[in-house]
Amino acid sequence: MNRIGIIGVGNMGGAIARGLLEAGTVRPSQLAICDPHVEALESLTQAWPEITCFTAADALCEVSQTVVLAVKPYLVQDVITQCGDLLADKAVISIAAGITVDKLKAMLEPLGARWLRVMPNTPAMVGEAMTAFCAEHTLTPEEFAFARSVFDSLGKTAVLPERMFDGVIALSGSSPAYVYMLIEAMADAGVREGIPWAEACRMAAQTVLGSALMVLNTGTHPAALRNAVCSPAGTTIDAVEELERKGFRAAVMDAMAVCAEKSREMGRR
Repeated sequence: MNRIGIIGVGNMGGAIARGLLEAGTVRPSQLAICDPHVEALESLTQAWPEITCFTAADALCEVSQTVVLAVKPYLVQDVITQCGDLLADKAVISIAAGITVDKLKAMLEPLGARWLRVMPNTPAMVGEAMTAFCAEHTLTPEEFAFARSVFDSLGKTAVLPERMFDGVIALSGSSPAYVYMLIEAMADAGVREGIPWAEACRMAAQTVLGSALMVLNTGTHPAALRNAVCSPAGTTIDAVEELERKGFRAAVMDAMAVCAEKSREMGRR
């Protein structure tokens, strides 16, 4: 049995665990989880009592063939040191920002472990993640296929070279925050026009969801879809003109450039 172990079941690690179980990718008996905070473990075991739980990472590694490092970047080295030789001949998947392929190689190759760098995002919690796999890895074809099935159960996946990963973090890893800001601003504008907050928020979120599906399902360039909404001398073109005047697109692109640069800085530390 290929048991998958997840070290760290906070927002992202917990989302991965729930996604796997709800999609039926693994059975509860095939999943082990580890977190020093017992309440994080209980939030999963209350729904799936057959999950194997640990508060120590080395104990999880003893019973897992695939190990997901879902801890904060500054904890990755400590966790790997704690697990040590227990990682030998195992597949280790890191989702930590700033932990580059070179860092994984330096930390894991001496232990005889294979490694893969992955960058998911928080919509994994609702089965709509966008996950990037680093093309440079040392997993076997079977292990990579299993890893792909894990994250396919959480949404969409792509395989990209590591040189693009700082852009990936800006484009999909951090971008849910930008989208939430957009939804909040749209809802606030709706409230200003007299729409109750709860209804305004629901309408804004559904509009963003529907617009995203239009891009994905039609394959049409976003600019063409935008133009289709802009009737001549209508309301939308005036709104678009105001967004352009206020530097909407430039602000988004500049914010993502700052995000990518921070990712590069973290990778150099």
